[in-house]
Amino acid sequence: MTIPNEAQQKIDAYIGRLSSRLRAVDQQNVRDIVQEIRSHILDKAAPSGQLAPAEVDAVLAGLGPPEELANQYLTENLLARAEVSRSPLSILRSLFRWASLSVAGFSVFLGALVGYTLGSAFFLCALLKPLHPRTAGLWLIPQGPDDFELSLRLGFGNAPPGGRELLGWWMLVVGIVGGCGLVMLTTQFVLWCVRRHRRSHALLPH
Repeated sequence: MTIPNEAQQKIDAYIGRLSSRLRAVDQQNVRDIVQEIRSHILDKAAPSGQLAPAEVDAVLAGLGPPEELANQYLTENLLARAEVSRSPLSILRSLFRWASLSVAGFSVFLGALVGYTLGSAFFLCALLKPLHPRTAGLWLIPQGPDDFELSLRLGFGNAPPGGRELLGWWMLVVGIVGGCGLVMLTTQFVLWCVRRHRRSHALLPH
């Protein structure tokens, strides 16, 4: 296929801006992405073998700004790495970028943050229970005549006035088992969301 100079310059400029935003991605992956984008542009702009700058402009407009496309590839790369590593820190880092791109990503990130925070709090409370046996634990605290509040306290400070600690030394079991279980369940939920997102969202339009 013969590509007019003007059309080639438009393609090269777009891919150059895209590549400059993909520095955090492995170079082999960058080459694969560039090849994928170039092939997509040529296939869409010249289905009959004739390529003109106007057709290239239309395809590039459909792809969107190269900076936004690069962000999607970066997010896809991070989500793929998180799916392999299963590390909560890696997962949260990936979800933070995903959250900046979509409402769905923000919802999953918020759910993961709540799950990991609550699981870590239960686990930490169990570890601190032997150091603060009278104050660390799950407390039922009166807020009014018919109103109570559940509070997970790590043991720092005094016991809440009128409060009642519910679990006693069972906090060790509940905190460790429940905390680890909640972290594992949160991880499984997030990975399920990631797999579903990656299957249903192709980066290139067809």
